[in-house]
Amino acid sequence: MSERITVTPLGPYIGAEISGLDLTRPLSDNQFEQLYHAQLRHQVVFLRGQDITPQQQRDLARRFGDLHIHPVYPHVKEVEEIIVLDTHNDNPPDNDNWHTDVTFIDTPPAGAILAAKQLPEVGGDTLWTSGIAAWETLSAPLKALLGGLRAEHDFRKSFPEWKYRNTQEEHRRWLAAVEKNPPVLHPVVRTHPVTGRQALFVNNGFTTRIVDLAEKESEALLGFLLEHAVKPEFQVRWRWREGDLAIWDNRVTQHYANADYMPQRRIMHRATILGDRPFYRAG
Repeated sequence: MSERITVTPLGPYIGAEISGLDLTRPLSDNQFEQLYHAQLRHQVVFLRGQDITPQQQRDLARRFGDLHIHPVYPHVKEVEEIIVLDTHNDNPPDNDNWHTDVTFIDTPPAGAILAAKQLPEVGGDTLWTSGIAAWETLSAPLKALLGGLRAEHDFRKSFPEWKYRNTQEEHRRWLAAVEKNPPVLHPVVRTHPVTGRQALFVNNGFTTRIVDLAEKESEALLGFLLEHAVKPEFQVRWRWREGDLAIWDNRVTQHYANADYMPQRRIMHRATILGDRPFYRAG
């Protein structure tokens, strides 16, 4: 029986749909290698009809690497590695902005696996954009300027204090997260540790300033980069069905979850794969 999977690109820069895998069963080493390399090449891949349990999602994610435990988001009972993103009128979404997950730590995630569990009748799509495409389409003089610059990433930009004052316990958890996650510096341009490709590594969710520049210079340049990085040409959009799975390379992408489905409910499960310290190596 053939173990060859089918990879169908969804655009010239980013995204592919994968068929020929049943993730409710353990993957062979051959199948996993094909999945892993498809994700590296296309930056985000999608699989339809994968009705996996939280335990199966965790076990698949562990094949990519160690997993992150989020300091704020709730998780599946007895599977703490699986975040529950349950959004509705009483818990409106906070991820309807362009962001790269958890860049507020020294070693931001290498990737993530997102599973659709309950969806609105219409809406709730997610978009991804390619930091590789954003970098490669810049002019040579601007690339020369950006190489080696550093930017600050701050947990509080996406998780402001006012959102976490509903209960004393919630506020205590937020204060503990802030203490544990002070602002960190990452290169503005990141070299992928596996492929060696360069990608813009700033995002609207957590990046606050370019520390090597004066305030006004930082404001102007960072504003341009954040806008450039999410041009429609660099994007792929996924229209979810229940049971769908997305696997993406968090080192070279940003994503945006549309919040256009209120008052309906949307439940997603996410496993987050730990990465390494970002670095820049001139190509």
